[in-house]
Amino acid sequence: MIGELYGCDPASLRDLEGIVETVRRAAREAGATIVGDFANKYDKGEGVSYILVVKESHISVHTWPELGYAAVDIYTCGEHVDPWKAFNVMAESFNPKTVSVMEIKRGLMVKEAEEQQQVSIALEKTG
Repeated sequence: MIGELYGCDPASLRDLEGIVETVRRAAREAGATIVGDFANKYDKGEGVSYILVVKESHISVHTWPELGYAAVDIYTCGEHVDPWKAFNVMAESFNPKTVSVMEIKRGLMVKEAEEQQQVSIALEKTG
């Protein structure tokens, strides 16, 4: 899932500790298992990058307070994690005026390839 949040409160986008807390809460509420993280606050106290590694993949946030903009990526696998719950927690925290979200289903071709391989194996056994 890729999210763009526009018109956010600049103070919330500068607050590294607040962002860490928000993303960790988002992961827990989505049902993800936290593994580790990396955080960076850029020079002059402006933007923040935060990456939370979860057993199911990762959640990242990159902020541009001077633009009121945050980019959010939520990459998960498995059926038990709900990326929408994570996104909603973050959107609520940053309080954007406008949101753009795109959900990309990954691994679909892998599933299709596995199904084709199973058919191919079955044909070889009968042929």
